[in-house]
Amino acid sequence: MHNLFRLRTSAPANPTDPTETPSTPPSHESAQSSRTALRTARTLRVTRRRRWATISAVTAVTLVGSGAVAYGEAQKTVTLDVDGETRTVTTVAGSVQGALDAAGVDVGSRDLVAPDADASLEDGAEVVVRLGKQVTVQTDGEESDVWLTALDADEALETLAARGGDVRLVASRSGDRAALDLDLDTDGPVNVVADGKTTVAPDGGVGVDALLADRDIELGELDRVSVQRVAPAAESADATDAAATRAAAAETPAVSLVVQRVVVERQEKTTPVAHETVEKTDAARYSDDPVVVEQEGRDGVTTTVTDVTLVDGEEWLREPVSEEVTTAPVEAVVVRGTKERPKDPRTIGQQMAAERGWTGSQWQCLEQLWTKESNWNPSADNPTSSAYGIPQSLPGSKMASKGADWATNPATQIAWGLDYIAGSYGTPCGAWSHSQSVNWY
Repeated sequence: MHNLFRLRTSAPANPTDPTETPSTPPSHESAQSSRTALRTARTLRVTRRRRWATISAVTAVTLVGSGAVAYGEAQKTVTLDVDGETRTVTTVAGSVQGALDAAGVDVGSRDLVAPDADASLEDGAEVVVRLGKQVTVQTDGEESDVWLTALDADEALETLAARGGDVRLVASRSGDRAALDLDLDTDGPVNVVADGKTTVAPDGGVGVDALLADRDIELGELDRVSVQRVAPAAESADATDAAATRAAAAETPAVSLVVQRVVVERQEKTTPVAHETVEKTDAARYSDDPVVVEQEGRDGVTTTVTDVTLVDGEEWLREPVSEEVTTAPVEAVVVRGTKERPKDPRTIGQQMAAERGWTGSQWQCLEQLWTKESNWNPSADNPTSSAYGIPQSLPGSKMASKGADWATNPATQIAWGLDYIAGSYGTPCGAWSHSQSVNWY
């Protein structure tokens, strides 16, 4: 016959955990307190316990001559309460441990026995055993494993209330099933909270998996299942109202079985990677020539992948997965001249015209045109028309398209003037011919 009282061998207790069952025998005071608490718990839960058949565990008595002790004089009838399951045992054992041995109840270092195991056994005694159970406790989001001797989740959470904050028991998961090594509440109903709805299960003494199955609540692979206490209603100062509150509380769930839907979303985010600009020099170009873009630059792209955990639709955790440059930036390449330009405006004009192929007669036409207009003076200002500079731009600010220094830099003015001649007359000789004909160009 399978022994329902036998506890699996467990690892050594952690003496620093206040919720652990002590591995050494408790003091007389703590044992007395434990006995009182356990008897109180048993009284509260007696209506939901199954009564075991009376089992006689009689130890053989050896009769020695005429001094043998009569069998009936040594017999004791005691009540064993193992985790709320009670049975009556008849035994001749002289100690609590002897009665437990005779009944086949194995007690480990994490279990609680009251009275103490080495206490003498008296007829009519009640021996209470609370088996240690390892549970996962979550306190303010942090999980830890502890050993408790509570009968159900309600009692366990009451014991753990001293931890403060948000304390709950975490059910273990295996595939689409959830389990907790404790009944939820052997005294009354429990709340079942899932998918935004709360229902009441009238019998809290059944397991987690059975409650969920009864309500067709299917669990996803990552869903979390936990048990937490329901905040008690405030009791009225009026005696009548207070009695009504207590009566209502007896039918109100003390704990809630909570299902949290967990989804992990993979999110991608892209951010630009600025490109660099590399400058090259060209000794054949003048230092005041406009910078030439040899290669256009392009920004790159960095892609960041993050797993975002959502609990009941609310973001709970972000875990980075990867971050890499998915599109490399392309550097811009610009060319700047280093050749020093002559100071004399005519010499500058002749060199710049030659860069366009305007030499020989074309240069002569240009030299005569701007000698007539400004005598190659970059500060020449026509008071009657507001024309300005070597090419006599009207107004002078037009030359800003070639540089902010248009008012003082001969090269800037000449660059603008050469563009104007090419666009309006094709060549310097064309412009000079027009100027001779109408006295302006």
